[in-house]
Amino acid sequence: MSDPQLITEESVAAAVDVALAAIAAATDSTALKQARSAHMAEGSPLANLNAALRSVPNDQKAAFGKLVGQARGRVNGAYAAAEERIVAAEDAARLAAETVDVTALPSRYRAGARHPLELLRERVEDIFTGMGWEIAEGPEVESEWFNFDALNFDADHPARAMQDTFFVEPPEAHLVMRTHTSPVQVRTMLDREVPIYVLAPGRVYRTDELDATHTPVFTQFEGLAVDKGLTMADLRGTLDHFVKSVFGDEAKIRLRPSFFPFTEPSAELDFWHPTFKGGARWIEWGGCGMIHPNVLRAAGIDPEIYSGFAFGMGVERGLMLRDGVQDMREMVEGDVRFSQQFGMVV
Repeated sequence: MSDPQLITEESVAAAVDVALAAIAAATDSTALKQARSAHMAEGSPLANLNAALRSVPNDQKAAFGKLVGQARGRVNGAYAAAEERIVAAEDAARLAAETVDVTALPSRYRAGARHPLELLRERVEDIFTGMGWEIAEGPEVESEWFNFDALNFDADHPARAMQDTFFVEPPEAHLVMRTHTSPVQVRTMLDREVPIYVLAPGRVYRTDELDATHTPVFTQFEGLAVDKGLTMADLRGTLDHFVKSVFGDEAKIRLRPSFFPFTEPSAELDFWHPTFKGGARWIEWGGCGMIHPNVLRAAGIDPEIYSGFAFGMGVERGLMLRDGVQDMREMVEGDVRFSQQFGMVV
């Protein structure tokens, strides 16, 4: 706008009315800033009228300048009042939203905790991977051949009976819920080249009732080593290192003769528990032995060239022995208070 004839009382009044209406309609800081940009900033009607004063003859500048100046003063005053009102209202709303009743009971959020079984399983894995072993896994719904036949179980072995094994229908599928993690050992020998050093942790299933010392679903870890020249001395040294890593340097092991279909000779593993509640003592924990030649043959490994050893323990029993847990049901009930007592371990 440059024509001084356009600066009239009517045009100035119209610009002021529009600006005051926009300012009055603003209900928050954002809307108020938009009104300011549209009606007070450069390019707005009032700003254009003020710029047009440059073209007004000198003898009329005072009158037109007073008219436009008073108009801008009214709009600036209305904006300042609206800004004070809106800022005060927004501050009050923010304070109300952030109000804290210091007399109210606090809200307490309990931090969760990782399950100690998982922590112990990871500890076991760390021990063996530290010795250069690998972790191997397999299916929990397993072929009967892998679960029994390849491990030298006879057709009439009691472990095949319904009272020990969950069979998966239909029967002709010959599928079971694995009763141990030993099938992973067979799969590993079939899939990998010798030498083999693997640890196979995982869940297993047996038809036990849930009580203080039994559960139908529990966690095992089994170790398998196949190489040239392995003996019971290698097995003993491996287990001795493992037990010391879990229970302390004062722990030690002994092997008692036993029988398992998949190892020969076989042994029960006892270890000296130096910090057992009630006093240090010998405690049984798992079985072990040299891999039976028939198991090596089933996996396509020549027992005349290679030998191997295997062992297996339960993670739940290990937790009971290491941390004094008395009732296995506490491990499966899902109560976070059970896990919290073991601390927040990441």
